[in-house]
Order: sequence, then structure tokens, then C-alpha cells
Amino acid sequence: MNVVVVESPAKAKTINKYLGPGYTVLASFGHVRDLPPKDGSVRPDADFEMDWEVDKKAEARLKEIAQAVKSADQLILATDPDREGEAISWHIAEELRRRKALGDIDVRRVVFNEVTKSAVLDAMAHPRDLNRELIDAYLARRALDYLVGFTLSPVLWRKLPGSKSAGRVQSVALRLICEREAEIEAFKAREYWTIEALFRTDAGDEFKARLTHLDGKKLDKFDLPDQQAAEAAVARIMAGAPFHVTSVERKTVRRNPFSPFITSTLQQEASRKIGLTASRTMRIAQKLYEGVNLGGETVGLITYMRTDGVALSDEAIASCRFYIDRVYGMKYLPETPRIYKSPAKNAQEAHEAIRPTDMNRRPQDVARYLDQDEQRLYELIWKRTLASQMESAVLDQVAVDVGGTGGGVTLRANGSVVVFDGFLALYQEDRDDPAEDEENGARLPNLTQGQAVTRDTVTPEQHFTQPPPRYSEASLVKRLEELGIGRPSTYASIIQVLQDRKYVRLDKRRFIPEDRGRLVTAFLSSFFERYVQYNFTAELEEQLDDVSGGRLDWKKVLHDFWNGFSESINGTKDLSITQVIDALDLELGPHFFPANDNGKDTRICPSCKSGRLGLRLGRFGAFIGCSNYPECRYTRRLGVDNGNGQGAEMEGPKLLGNDPVTNLPVTLRHGPYGVYVQLGEGNGNGNGNGEAKPKKKKAKEKAKDKPKRASLPRGLSPADVTLDRALGLLALPRTVGIHPESGEPITAAIGRFGPYIKHGDAYKSIAADDDVLTIGLNRAVALLAEPSKGRRTPPGKLLGKHPADEQPVTLHAGRYGPYVRHGKLLASLPRDADSDGFTLDAAVALLAARAENVKAKGGDKAPAAKARRRKAKPADSAAADSAGDEAANAEPKRPARKRAAG
Repeated sequence: MNVVVVESPAKAKTINKYLGPGYTVLASFGHVRDLPPKDGSVRPDADFEMDWEVDKKAEARLKEIAQAVKSADQLILATDPDREGEAISWHIAEELRRRKALGDIDVRRVVFNEVTKSAVLDAMAHPRDLNRELIDAYLARRALDYLVGFTLSPVLWRKLPGSKSAGRVQSVALRLICEREAEIEAFKAREYWTIEALFRTDAGDEFKARLTHLDGKKLDKFDLPDQQAAEAAVARIMAGAPFHVTSVERKTVRRNPFSPFITSTLQQEASRKIGLTASRTMRIAQKLYEGVNLGGETVGLITYMRTDGVALSDEAIASCRFYIDRVYGMKYLPETPRIYKSPAKNAQEAHEAIRPTDMNRRPQDVARYLDQDEQRLYELIWKRTLASQMESAVLDQVAVDVGGTGGGVTLRANGSVVVFDGFLALYQEDRDDPAEDEENGARLPNLTQGQAVTRDTVTPEQHFTQPPPRYSEASLVKRLEELGIGRPSTYASIIQVLQDRKYVRLDKRRFIPEDRGRLVTAFLSSFFERYVQYNFTAELEEQLDDVSGGRLDWKKVLHDFWNGFSESINGTKDLSITQVIDALDLELGPHFFPANDNGKDTRICPSCKSGRLGLRLGRFGAFIGCSNYPECRYTRRLGVDNGNGQGAEMEGPKLLGNDPVTNLPVTLRHGPYGVYVQLGEGNGNGNGNGEAKPKKKKAKEKAKDKPKRASLPRGLSPADVTLDRALGLLALPRTVGIHPESGEPITAAIGRFGPYIKHGDAYKSIAADDDVLTIGLNRAVALLAEPSKGRRTPPGKLLGKHPADEQPVTLHAGRYGPYVRHGKLLASLPRDADSDGFTLDAAVALLAARAENVKAKGGDKAPAAKARRRKAKPADSAAADSAGDEAANAEPKRPARKRAAG
């Protein structure tokens, strides 16, 4: 008997069917061991020795494998065909040897790029030994990520309160996002104008042309800077009649198809076309790779999805060409097959591109077996693969110049016509951010040089230059790949880590850095500049690729990195918080306080007029504060007022008026946590600016001194806040009225999650079209009577109707595994059951057994007692989460996460 080990149980079931008797296929559920999340797991002083620890969940898997190996003739490690897969196989073999479970059993490694019967059987016929170079590359990446996480993250915790972690690639990606945001905030819009005229031929055909030359001089973008210049140009055009065609330029261009998908391009296109995140894309691709039940047969629909290789196998190319010839015809088939080569210096593990395992398995053929996102992603991969082997598109591009009398003005019309669509009949790649003022060529009438044309309307149009766009997931992945930073298999996890640490947030599918992320970037740029440089990170990636190619010793890479990195860490030990603040203030000062045109010092406090604005640190992050605190309490969020409405802040407290009851001033203020209204002044204690606090007062005195404040509800602009509205907010919570049924009061207030009403123990959020200050009793009663919008169970897969009552029996994917449902009765599937092929008869039997079990116990299970509060996460655990970015794992492979580097 042979024991075969793969990562996931889904693959194990499928491959077990392919191999048949004589093989036992088991799943490791991803990595079985890792570096313990504590200091000292990697020891640079001992030539980078590493300690490994078996995961608690993996212990049962290892015992199962060890037990099976006792009676085996051979152990076949069939984990994924990349560096991580090689590492998982190595860990399994090493741990079994450490436990003396292998003995004289032969250990072999097999790899296959697709989960199909032919590919698996072919791989079994060509086993090999474990690849030492790939293992060394894994060890180097894992050690680097650990060392960065467990040495740099504690420095952040001590020197930069509120920070969570730093990572080898994570920090560089964060720098990209922060620098782009700084460009946007510092951007000054510039006005310019364009002139477009409508012309008509004698045959009545119309076309538009744009002014390109004035007085014989070619116009640059800003040569018409204002309306006055634009109107003068319009006047010249109006006086230039008659007009005629001065030149016609025609050329034929060929557009070649795009190469098949690799990991990064799949993530980019899935984001653009389908709106999937990188993480979601990889999870779906993992399922399509591992196998989908197609009418009783489980088949992998695509090849391995973590790859840098763009090549297709000869069989795949032949299959594509046959399909193109049969469906589209010979004119869509190039004379010779298209062979693609990766531009990367070392395409990771040289896998084949991502493609369907069978091109004859069309998207519409498998749609009924997939959910919507799975179907759309498969269709995207299928079309891209097929299009990559199709004929080029042919376009006729035409440029027509139109001139007037005297040659003072020239206007140009650009057009293009698709003569032959070629691959465009099937696939067109999307773009993230079209170029500013990009002209899309329209179809032009047939024009000849010297032909007279009649001018119709002349339209001047005002434009403003636009700031560079924020990064989307697709454009960030593209930029990281262009810079050679990280590896495509780790991009999804890097992006997720940045969001989990709250260093960035996604708004309208674009990344915006949080204050905390900006501070981390500024800190690293000030004290660890070399390690967040783009070229340094890219060069380190090249060295790691050299390790995987057997061209460089992995420990030499570690020694070279650690010598300089440890010196930088030691150089921060004596830094005080004040020194850190001063360094960050110096680094961020030119950005947050840019010089203005009138020469006025932008750091002068607008409130007290004598203090100096600077960076301050508080419990919840950074903000801008006055040096005269506590006498002056001016604060504002991090941001820049660039004149475009982006980042602008209030200039000090704004007096709205006096409270008619207390005669105290009511002011609108901007604090570190947002805009709020305040009644009176008070003498609060907290400062949050890094300076020494005044002597603490007793609780009663402190409460007496603190003025009453109220935050603005979401959606209320500071410009719309009046005295009456501010007094209403300060009066919250307010009594709406007495509930007519219970006799208990209904109150309205603003909480952590927005406006709400309360009646007894019942809470109900107030919608955006209701006002917390004016909502009446009738509306409140009606709102409380509406059913709560709780989490709804997805409909599940219909297995059929129950023979007892003709009610539906459905299959669901639950939090703790698959289960079947009939009415209110639920029954979990056995652990070894194949959910994809589970039948109605099996479900009915399972439900009957569950019903008997419930009946025997006198009813359903009692609700479980409330779980005890979780213990606080140890500091070392947080460092482990960020022991580098990729150490925080490559894209998870169901059902377990795989440790990744890169």
C-alpha cells in the first residue's frame, strides 16, 4: 500500500477516486508546523537555527499519517507544485522522521499542475526527490519574515503607541499607498481649455475636430489657460472660414492578444471586471482547481492558480486551436501557435499559466454546478486562455487635419475602425485609470486631402488637471509586480494584513491610508529608510529567487541582511518618545504644513495665534495640536488643506452662539476623533500631545470641570450645524414620548454606531431619512414594530423533496461544516461524506437518525452557555501575526492557511 499526502480533504477525495485500491490518500490541511510565536525561534547567533512547533490542529493529522505509514510501502508527498507545497512536504517528512515513524519507507515527491485523472496518474509515474533549493528558499523567506516581525514590531510598540506591526513587504506596500495619498493632498489643480468644432461634408456627414495649432504654433496643454484665451481662440476659428482638409494620415495597426493569466493578472482582471477582492479571487480559484462535482464526477476545472509562468502546454494549445477553428473559423486562427514567455527574471517555479483543464468544457456547460462568482471567474479564465491563441485584431487609424483661410488655425480629428476584430471578438482587457484627456477615436467619414468642409458649432470646454488616482487592489498589485516587490502568491495576504492592522481602508474600492499607517511609514522612513526602499526590497526578492534557483546560499542572504538590520534596531534603543515625535514632525511637516503663496507661516496656531502646530500622539493615533496646550486646545486631524476640499480642516473653534439657559458659549470644534459641539469651556485634563499631564484631580472634580460635548452624527456636515441644532445634539438623549402599549418611555440618542431609539431593552437604529432630533412618537412606535434584519441563512442547494411531506431538503455550507436541512431539523454530514455528491436518499436517512436522536433526548440540545471572555492576545502573538507580511501567510488554501514568503 502507498500513502499519498495532499493539503486539502477535497483534493484527497478526488485523487483517491483516481488512484483506486492500493493507495490511501490523506490531507495535511495545509502546514503542519511553524515557528513558535515567541522570541528566539530563529537564532542568528547560532547560524540561523530554527525551532519548529506542530500546530495543535495538525497534531491529529500527523498522527493519522504516521499510523497509515506504519503499514505502507511508500510515502508519496503530493502537495501543491510551488515553493509552499515543497515546504509542506518537507515539514511532513521531517516531523515523521523526528518521530521515528518512517523507518526504511521510501519517501517520494510528485507534482501535478491540474487535478485531473490523466495529470495525477502521469505525476505518479514520474516521482522525484524533495527539491532542496525550493526548501532553502522557503527557509530563507520564513526566517526573514520572522526576524523582521519579532524585532521591528516591538520597536514600533515602544516608540510609536498605537502601531501594531511592520513587515518586510507589507511596509513597502503601505509606503506606496501613503506616498500616493500625499501626492493627492499636495496636488494643485490647474485650469486649461480645449476647443472642439463640429464640421460637415457636402454629403451631410458630421465629424468633430479639436484645435491643435494656433497662429502656426502647436498648442501645448496649458496654452489656453483661461476663458479669455479660449474665447480668443474661438473667435479665430469663427473667422477662419472656409475650411478644408489639409492632410489625411492613414495607418494600419495590429493589436495582439494578451498572454494567459498568471496570479497577479488574474487578481487584477477579477477586480476590474467582476469586482472581486484579491483574497476572494484566490479562494474561488482554489476551489476551481481542487475540483467541482459535475454530475457525479469531481473534476478540477482550472490548473494551479499560484504561478508566474505564462506558457501553455502543447496539449492546451492544440485544444485551443481546434476550438477556434471549429467555432470561429480559420481566419481567427493564426498560422502558428502563439508561444508566450514571462518577462520576469525568474518566473516562480516556472509553472504553466492559469487555464481551464479542458477547453471544451465551456462556461455555459458548467454554470449550473457553480455559484455566480465561481461561474464568472471560470468564464474569465476560459475566455482569456482561448483569446491568447486567436488571431490579432486589425485596426485602421486615421488622423485628419482641417485648416482655415490663411493657415492660422488647424484642427485635428482622430478616428479608428476595426477592420478585423480577431481576439477582440472574445476578450478585451480592462484598465484601472484611463489617461487624462484620452481621446477614443470615433468612426470618421471618408475624407480626402483638399476636400472642403463646412464649420458648424465651436465649443470651448474648461478642464482641470486631476490628481493621481488612489490605488485600487488591481493597480496596487500591478505596481508591486512592476517594482519586483513580493511575489504574486503573497499579494492577497499583504493587502489583507494592511486592512486588518487598520493601516489602510477601502473606500469605493480605493485604498486610503489611515493616520496610523502614515505614522508607521514616516517612522520607518526616518529610522529604517533602507528597509522600505523599493529597490532594496526588489533586490532582496531577486536574491531569494537565486536561492530557489540554486545560485546562492540561503544563509549568506540571511547573514547579509541581519548584519545591517540588527544595527538599525540597536540604533533605536535610546530613542525617546519626544525624539520620535520630533523626527516624525520633521518628516511629515512639509506635507502637513506646505508653504503658501503669501509667505505666511502655516504652522502658526489659528486659535491662539502664538502657538506652533505640530504632530502629537494620543491613545487612538496621531493628530495636529498646538504647542501652547493646555492653554490652547486647538486640534485637527492629520490632513492637508490643498484648496480642493480634500483634507481641509476647521481653523479653531467656531462660535455658534450662547445657550439661552446657561448663557455659556456653544462652539463647533474638531478633535482627534472628529467634529463635535461643546457647551462652555471647562478645564479638562487629558492632552494626548506627548507632554506631561497636569496633576490628576479627583473623579468628582474632573467630571465637574469637563464641558458637555456631542459628536456630529454621520452625514451631517459641519457647515450645516446651527446653534439650534447644536443645542439639540447637546440635549441628547431626549424622550420621544410614552409607548402607547407598554407605558414605558421611548428615548432617542446617538451611540457608537449612529442614531438610535430605545424602548426598554429594545434598540432600533434610525435610518438616514429620519432625524434623531425630530423623530416623533408615531414614527418611533412604527420603527420599533418593524422586524429586525437579522442574519439570514443562504437558501442552500436543493437536493429534492422529502418523501414524507414533499417539503424541500437542502444542503448548506455551515460554519462548522456542511449540513442538510428539512424544515427546522438540521443534521451535520459525517466527516468523511462527500458534500458535492450527497444525495437526497442519504440526506433523508441522516435527518431520520437526527430526529430519533433528538426525540431520545427529549428535545433539541439546550443552548450552550456563554463563552468566557477571550484572554488578551500576548504581545508575541501579535508579532507572529506580522512576522513579516507574507509570514502572515500566502493566500489561504481551503481549509487551512499556508505559510508563505515572498
